[in-house]
Amino acid sequence: MSADTTQRTGTGPAAADGNLQAGLKNRHLSMIAIGGVIGAGLFVGSGAGIAATGPGILLSYALAGVLVVMVMRMLGEMAAADPQSGSFSAYADRALGRWAGFSIGWLYWFFWVVVLAVEATAGAKILNSWVPGVPQWAFALLVMAVLTATNLFSVASYGEFEFWFAGIKVVAIAAFIVIGVLAVFGLLPGTDAVGTTNLVGHGGFLPHGVGAVFTGMLTVVFAFMGSEIVTLAAGESADPERAVSKATNSVIWRIGIFYLGSIAIVVTLLPWDSTAVKGSPYVAVLEHVGIPGAGRVMDVIVLTAVLSCLNSGLYTASRMAFSLGRRGDAPAAFAKVSSRGVPTVAILSSVVFGFVAVFFNYTSPNTVFQFLLNSSGAVALFVWLVICFSQLRMRKIIERESPERLTVRMWLYPYLTWATIGLIGFVVVYMFTDPDGRVQMYLSLVAAAIVLAAAPIVQRRRAGRALAAEAAGTS
Repeated sequence: MSADTTQRTGTGPAAADGNLQAGLKNRHLSMIAIGGVIGAGLFVGSGAGIAATGPGILLSYALAGVLVVMVMRMLGEMAAADPQSGSFSAYADRALGRWAGFSIGWLYWFFWVVVLAVEATAGAKILNSWVPGVPQWAFALLVMAVLTATNLFSVASYGEFEFWFAGIKVVAIAAFIVIGVLAVFGLLPGTDAVGTTNLVGHGGFLPHGVGAVFTGMLTVVFAFMGSEIVTLAAGESADPERAVSKATNSVIWRIGIFYLGSIAIVVTLLPWDSTAVKGSPYVAVLEHVGIPGAGRVMDVIVLTAVLSCLNSGLYTASRMAFSLGRRGDAPAAFAKVSSRGVPTVAILSSVVFGFVAVFFNYTSPNTVFQFLLNSSGAVALFVWLVICFSQLRMRKIIERESPERLTVRMWLYPYLTWATIGLIGFVVVYMFTDPDGRVQMYLSLVAAAIVLAAAPIVQRRRAGRALAAEAAGTS
């Protein structure tokens, strides 16, 4: 269907045709889809949102969750109809123009390579607390090197690592919810039923007013970045349409259980304004119900979440770079694959930038690295907007060319698509009212402007090379 069908995977053991290897199994994709929305930020970053919003943070998570469900439904519609390694970047390329696919692809790549540095540093801090004799930078180097080797070996090894990483996260959250529910109803030894005391006491459900719900949403919305990874990974599976359909249909319960369910446990069991909640709310709950060694248990879970994010971040950045290379929007070397069917140059290039960012995180944390962090902060919103506008155009293209491939459909098209665009626009505007959000938005817009300015330059050079090659062929 798409002119970019060369991005589809090979099916042989070595992907000898130069395409990516279809090495991901259904269980890999299922766990990638389930675990993709569970990041380290849920375990340690949610405390700041609770402290700023109160129990009303549940509304913040619900609003952000609705936004993600809508966006994933739109992306699922396009990905099920035409699986691509570049996912939304490839769809934007076709629906909105080469400038859109180029720009959002590079911004997304930039976002994930910065995340590599953030997560490598977070993992190194945890490991350093266990083994103080080894410096943090050595641990950061170690985790980056191990997961780079995993991704270079084969896509199946990435899938296997992610299967177990995600599995640990899922089991941890499920156990937390079960323990929490028992504690809420006073069914654990030494606990009493709490009722709604902590939900409506301590200043009420919205102690800081309705506006705090939207402020909380700013801290929450970026925690959902990663839900879309399964649509990139599906392209390297034997049955991408089925994988995308399952992931899209399950996103509602995934967000409802893992985020809303676990956060509801926290704000029901503990006062939102307690010092313990501001630190690590999940540790605070486990200690409250008498789980021994709660801090160390949570360190293991957070480390797993960090490694999972690193693993997926490297995979995602490399596949976007591969797609950009295939479309002529990145160096041609990015599109080359090894005998194992992995894009070696795309992986190593992403890792190199990640290592540079890690270096700046240690040498210039408040200047260079802070700039990198802030300038990628609003990329999630840009990606979601591009997905929305691409779906508006792609639906018509799919209906015209191959309507039988519309196995996943956006609800109430085009009305819900436009409503989602409106909600994302509201979040963008609201970011300008928040001091931290304003800085992120301004710097992210600067990064977007730089990439947009580069798009026509790259296109002109690509067109020039094509004309030169054509002239050489006819001479």
